[in-house]
Order: sequence, then C-alpha cells, then structure tokens
Amino acid sequence: MNDRQLFQKHLAPTSLEPMALPISKAKGSSLFDDEGNEYIDLIGGISVCNVGHCHPKVVAAIKEQAEKYLHVMVYGEVIQSPQVQYAALLTRHLPETLNSVYFTNSGAEAVEGAMKLAKRVTGRTEILACHNSYHGSTQGALSIIGDEYWRNAYRPLLPDIRHVWHNDFESLRYITTKTACIILEPVQAEGGVLVPDTAWMKALRERCDETGTLLILDEIQVGFGRTGSLWGFTQFDIIPDVLLLGKALGGGLPLGAFIASQEKMVSLADKPVLGHITTFGGHPLSCVAGKAAMEALLEEKMPDEVFKKEQLFLSLLKHPAIKAVRSKGLMMAIELADFEVVKNVITNCLKGYELENGMSRVFTDWFLFAPNCIRLVPPLNITEAEIRKACAVLISAIEKTSDIHQ
Repeated sequence: MNDRQLFQKHLAPTSLEPMALPISKAKGSSLFDDEGNEYIDLIGGISVCNVGHCHPKVVAAIKEQAEKYLHVMVYGEVIQSPQVQYAALLTRHLPETLNSVYFTNSGAEAVEGAMKLAKRVTGRTEILACHNSYHGSTQGALSIIGDEYWRNAYRPLLPDIRHVWHNDFESLRYITTKTACIILEPVQAEGGVLVPDTAWMKALRERCDETGTLLILDEIQVGFGRTGSLWGFTQFDIIPDVLLLGKALGGGLPLGAFIASQEKMVSLADKPVLGHITTFGGHPLSCVAGKAAMEALLEEKMPDEVFKKEQLFLSLLKHPAIKAVRSKGLMMAIELADFEVVKNVITNCLKGYELENGMSRVFTDWFLFAPNCIRLVPPLNITEAEIRKACAVLISAIEKTSDIHQ
C-alpha cells in the first residue's frame, strides 16, 4: 500500500474530507508533495512555524540535543538544561510577574493546567470564557470552547462555566467575586481574526483586579511575533496573571506552557504534592528547538517586518468577491460569501495557476467559527516575492470560484 492508502486505512480521521496532501518536504515558506510540487505555505502549521520550516538553527539544535539525551524523567524532578535555559529566555522577555514557566506537551494541556492553577490560587470554581473562542479539545478545554456545536456531543463537561462576549463591556459584569478566572485570546483567531478595543482590554484587566479574578490570556496562536510584537498583550498595555503559550513555542516540535508568578505556581506543588504533573511536558528536544526558534526570531528581528508584510498582503488582496480582510499583523482572515466558496478557493489554490514564473500553488485553510473566511498565518519570514506570488494565486482562485458561483 502507498502512503495515501495507509493514511485512509490506519490513521484515525478528524474529518470526513481531509485535504490528504502528501507532504514529503518543507523548507522556509514552502511545502513539497510526493511529486515534487511546491506550495507556498500560508498556514505555517496554524501559527506553529513562525520562523519557517526547518530553520537551520532549529535543526542544528535538535541534532545536537538528540546525541546527548532524550527523555530522562517526568517533568520537574531533575534539572534538564534545555528546560531551564528556555524558561530563562522566555522570562527575560516577559514582565516580572510572569517569571515561572510550566512546560506542557501542547497548548490544550497548558489551558488545563492554567484552569487548575486558577481554582487553586483563588479557591473558586467559576470559569469564564468567550463565545467563538478556541482553547483546545481536551475535556477541560472543550468545556470552555466558545461554540455549543463542538461542546454538545461530549456533555456532561465541566460545571461552573459561563460564556460571555468578547469585546463587550456589558459582559464584564459577569466577572464577580465568585469567578476564578476568565480565559480569552487577545485576538480571537478561530472567530476570524477579531481584534478587541484597547479600552475594553484595560477595563477587563481592571474588573479582574476589582474582583480578585485571574486574567488568563491565551497567546497560543497570537504569540511569538505574530501580531507584530513579541507578545500580543503588550499592544493593549496590560499584563495577564497567567499567559498561555503553544504552537510556535516549540519551533515545530510539540510544546506548550502556562506562565505565572512563582508565588502562584507553588500552589500546585503542595497539598497535594505533584498537583500538576506530566511525563513528557518540556521534552528536551522540544525545548532546544523552541529556544533556537525564539533566538532566531529575535536575532533576525522577524516581528519588525510583520506590519510591512501585513500592508503588502492588504494592498494585494483586492477583488469584488472579497467582503472584508481582517488582520492583526500576519494573522489574517479573507471573508468571502460562504463556506462553499471558501472550500472551492482552497481547492483551486492547491491545484495552482500558471503565473509569469511558472506554476504556483498555495496551501491555505479556513476558521472553525468563521468558515466563510480564508485563514492566512504564514511564517513571519515569508519573503515579499512569495507574498506577491501567493496573493496572485489567491486572487486567481477567487476569480475562478466567483465566476462559477455567479
């Protein structure tokens, strides 16, 4: 059997119509299939590959660590240099109150740990999250996901969960002295790149302070330069009590983290001991890869180019069929008529178009809570030439699809 047949026979499906694109290689902002066709990657593993695929520094760090040791012990019981060095690097670039890092295997696990931390620190059980928010698919994270379509099939879920509206001042009144935490994305990604007002974010921070509620910001998709600053929350001039990281955190390898103050974190270490534990969280390969990626991001000043590249995308994504383009840095949503149109555009982008320099193809995707929008979250070091070529393919695909649907 070939890989496609084995994929269909042995891999558990996540949808009934997967893309099933057979990838054999990835480099920079490009993917290559098993026939050698190149695709400009506008997804980057959904905001994972911020420094591009197989960045030389990341690959070198992985190779070096692989010859030293891999797993040696459950998280937190022995000193592993990759973990402590990466934690130190992260905290050097965060506010003083975010000085203690708990590494997990994924962003969803970071959400789970943060929820436990909030309950332990506050002694409360109520958790608030936002409609149209996405925080992962594990049972706890699913309980706070912002759409009943995904929650309903798996009830009963966690009790004491309330959903409020993002960027809505009226919703702030639901944060009370009974609330352990409110968890939200600084920019709602799966909602189709919805950016809150700075005034609302500051009012949210103030309301949490008034009620003793922990403010947990999920930067799993937003962090590491995606919005043009290293962390998204800095653009709103607030500091969270707990920061959630994942995706780009591992430089292409699985890694998540929740970060808070040492004073708060110690509550998970006693009564009971090992109040939060993971076998593979903070795996040494993932930590060296993540550290190398973050160093490359900073050394090459990738966030500094984000706004310029955002404006280039915006200037090129012009077509009567495009209803809107929402963006925050290199997190963008192209709104079209409906999901059927979006699906056809994605398919046509994969098939490609003959441009001046030959056949060009684009790999892109859609949003869970905004299926009428095309998702763009390319590597931050995508070149201007690649942006121009990708946009030409997108516009060609939109044009073709629009002709069919008229």
